[in-house]
Amino acid sequence: MAASSGSCYLGFDFSTQQLKVVAIDENLDLIHQNNVQFDIELPEFRTQGGVHIHADRLTVTSPVLMWVKALDMTLDKMKATGFDFSCVRALSGSGQQHGSVYWKKGACQALRHLDPEKTLHQLLQGQFAVQDSPIWMDSSTSAQCSHLEESVGCAQTLADITGSRAYERFTGNQIAKIHQSKPDVYTETERISLVSSFGASIFLGDYAAVDFSDGSGMNLMDIFSKQWSPPCLQATAPGLEAKLGAPVPSTAVLGDVSSYFVKRYGFPKDCKVVAFTGDNPGSLAGMRLQEGDLAVSLGTSDTVFLWIKEPKPTVEGHIFCNPVDCQAYMALICFKNGSLTRERIRDACAGGTWDAFSRSLRSTPMGNQGNLGIYFDAMEITPPAVGTYRLNKEDQAVEAFTQEEEIRALVEGQFLAKRVHAEKLGYKIRAV
Repeated sequence: MAASSGSCYLGFDFSTQQLKVVAIDENLDLIHQNNVQFDIELPEFRTQGGVHIHADRLTVTSPVLMWVKALDMTLDKMKATGFDFSCVRALSGSGQQHGSVYWKKGACQALRHLDPEKTLHQLLQGQFAVQDSPIWMDSSTSAQCSHLEESVGCAQTLADITGSRAYERFTGNQIAKIHQSKPDVYTETERISLVSSFGASIFLGDYAAVDFSDGSGMNLMDIFSKQWSPPCLQATAPGLEAKLGAPVPSTAVLGDVSSYFVKRYGFPKDCKVVAFTGDNPGSLAGMRLQEGDLAVSLGTSDTVFLWIKEPKPTVEGHIFCNPVDCQAYMALICFKNGSLTRERIRDACAGGTWDAFSRSLRSTPMGNQGNLGIYFDAMEITPPAVGTYRLNKEDQAVEAFTQEEEIRALVEGQFLAKRVHAEKLGYKIRAV
């Protein structure tokens, strides 16, 4: 659908499996959307689910040029539908969190002098020191995580600084691995971007700053001073601060769009590029959460998003800078045992239907008469534990509940866990 003659705004999402774009008008009404699915529309990169899983089953990467070519295709699709780029007043976006892009020395000059007669894929072919970007699915950096925690004291100390203990997928540990395993590549790297700031860099025609919120997911930024942490930088790689650039607020206007997009697609010269952020912070902003709000995403893994003012970092869960309010924070807690566990109990206790599951849930009183269940079919993330545990109102372990009690024990147990861990991170229940 073509844009109307009024002003509009673009949002791009560089996710794991596709690149998406939406356009909204001044009334926040959706006027255009499009996407490029990596596996289907870019088969030459031979990805599965948008990624390459390496032989060790721990290393997971995505081709950076695949993302570049997908952006070409997305903009060309928009142009083919008659989308009027001249009405775009500003653009921003999000990227899969933790992923990193390594620009080669000289890439900044290439970004500043893009030839509008050529595609981005043609122009940026030789501008990356690392062709396959580490992404959030990677778990190959256990040694680097241990070193980082030991360097600052312990896991809790690291969480107190950066909002999280060391995680294999976090960007700082991926950078440390590249520095250690490929020192020449690290030396050749002029700038390191997150996937989000990489997208912003292309539109800006210059290196875009990492924003506070996405930068919180690197194990490198002091979430209270909102600057890179010297001890974390020193434990990761030499000269890293210069390669990262100074972080900025997630709402920062980075500048005007590159002349490349003005000449090739017809963007107005004064179209503003607003800092891109991570997909998780973007979700908090998109759901319009406010102080005291809590959102739960129910999936294979469950995720809890929280808006908090006074964070209390722990080794379980994450504290990020808030993408909407620079004086606030967001917490994110992941629970591995989500929908698959609920489906197992549904099949065992409700004949495989959600209607029967709901009827059984309604048939039992809140509090389940003191019966509590914990169901960790797979090794849980928060906390790291596995197994099924049932307790009656006397806090005695029991082997089984009735089917109705089992269903309520599952639901109440899962949400009680979410509340307990949210409060540990600083969430406060509001009186209604």
